[in-house]
Amino acid sequence: MPTYAYRCTACEHRFDAVQSFSDAALTECPECRGALRKEYGSIGVTFNGSGFYRTDSRGTGGNSSVASASSKSESKSSTSPAPASTGTSTS
Repeated sequence: MPTYAYRCTACEHRFDAVQSFSDAALTECPECRGALRKEYGSIGVTFNGSGFYRTDSRGTGGNSSVASASSKSESKSSTSPAPASTGTSTS
């Protein structure tokens, strides 16, 4: 059975309640009898197995775009002009 987090809008009392999916949501605070709100948080989701990632459905050539992008950046850095020498000149 899932656990739901509630917060009172009047006194800010927070608590968790274990409820069935078919149970009605709680509406009254056990501390002050104020109105309750369900709190929703982020849930960590992990997708395991094949078919969830971009590279899962690709063949052996699927990573070629990544390899070509990295080789392009390497070739740009290797073809950049060398910095001018900072030697002192006697003028």
